[in-house]
Amino acid sequence: MEKKKRGSFTGTLGFVLAAAGSAVGLGNIWRFPYLAAKNHGGVFIICYIILALTFGFALLTTEIAIGRKTKQSPLTAYAAIHPKWGKLGVLACLVPTIILPYYCVIGGWVVKYFTVFATAKAHNAAQDSFFSNFITSQYAPIFFMMIFLGATAAVVLCGVDKGIEKASKFIMPILLVLIIGISVYSLTIKFTDANGVTRTGLDGLKVYLVPDVSGMTFKDWVVIIMDAMGQLFFSISVAMGIMVAYGSYVPKDVNLMKSINQIEIFDTVVALLAGLMIVPAIYVFMGIEGMSGGPGLMFVSLPKVFDQMGGVGIAIGVAFFLMVLFAAVTSSVSVMEAIVSSMMDKFHWSRKKGGIIVTIYAFIGGIIVCLGYNLFYFELPLPNGSVAQILDIMDYISNNILMPSVAVLTCILIGWVVKPDVIINEVTQNGKYKFSRKGLYIVMIRFVAPVLLLFLLLQSLGIINI
Repeated sequence: MEKKKRGSFTGTLGFVLAAAGSAVGLGNIWRFPYLAAKNHGGVFIICYIILALTFGFALLTTEIAIGRKTKQSPLTAYAAIHPKWGKLGVLACLVPTIILPYYCVIGGWVVKYFTVFATAKAHNAAQDSFFSNFITSQYAPIFFMMIFLGATAAVVLCGVDKGIEKASKFIMPILLVLIIGISVYSLTIKFTDANGVTRTGLDGLKVYLVPDVSGMTFKDWVVIIMDAMGQLFFSISVAMGIMVAYGSYVPKDVNLMKSINQIEIFDTVVALLAGLMIVPAIYVFMGIEGMSGGPGLMFVSLPKVFDQMGGVGIAIGVAFFLMVLFAAVTSSVSVMEAIVSSMMDKFHWSRKKGGIIVTIYAFIGGIIVCLGYNLFYFELPLPNGSVAQILDIMDYISNNILMPSVAVLTCILIGWVVKPDVIINEVTQNGKYKFSRKGLYIVMIRFVAPVLLLFLLLQSLGIINI
């Protein structure tokens, strides 16, 4: 059967915005601020930036270069690098396959909250039971999941240049404007609680940015480093097959190092702005005790904050959930694309056929995830100490087990089996472009990254307890 023609980004801007759109997702918005607040503010931020410029840089460079060198999706690219390592491609493709259904469910939650705020019903969303009542209802979460999945599928089915690239060029500038606008507003607010204590956005800014090393132990430092490294997986979309897929669409004349630097900067800036947007607002109205991680932050704490802002809170809430929706869509598009492109390369399917089949799969999987909060509800203890439902189990397997495993094996493959020169030559195009951090890259991919990743994996499995 004749292989279907692959798409391509039209240039550097399209690739950078698409990759940044993938990187800027729910992990940046609901996880980064929480981790910064609980891990001594600026201490976590400094650790995160250092790791992003070293550890994250090495993994991001590796995956994008593998994609461009092979012109293959994650399912087939690793076999093209080394014939005996094809199973790593299966493992890498398994990650987005698990993530897509539950990510669309969470995306549906965002659609729901955007709808609530856009119809001036923000007060309802601020009630304690609103979120739990919504996710445990039988039909509403499925309906909103369908809307989100439909938007994701529509972009992917349009292809690389006319779908993913075009959507990214439209969405990402708007997202950036919204997040900057909300961040600036967060710094201007103040609130006096029942005890007469007045807190301002600038007070919250200090909590967020100023490093607090008082009373810190060696264990605290290890926890912060592990949290920052774990956040990078969410943040830069590595070990998910996404950057391999996107890298395969990058033309050979694009300066890869320059593009990667831009993706790093964009993602880090957005992550920092997410914290700047959320931490001061939460601190002003709820104190530092109001910070929580995961869905609780976005769907419970923040609606309460917006409600306490009064009339302006509705407008801020609409802008916020629109921004979150844009971030979620660009990320879900990249997750679906990693699967669709793999099906196209492996089975020589057309984009339409691959897209429709993956959409049907995500729809069925999404229904099962939604029903995990009602008809299929159960509680399962996980090695990390949490109690999980279907969504939590899928998240744990993909993010805590498979992603560190894929990343470790990728480091071994590139660092020790085929050697780093394979990546270096692809980045430099055999000397055409500079690779200013080449020495750092070699040290990270061969020695530092595998050790850190193995430690993270053992921690996730409950073998090492910090």
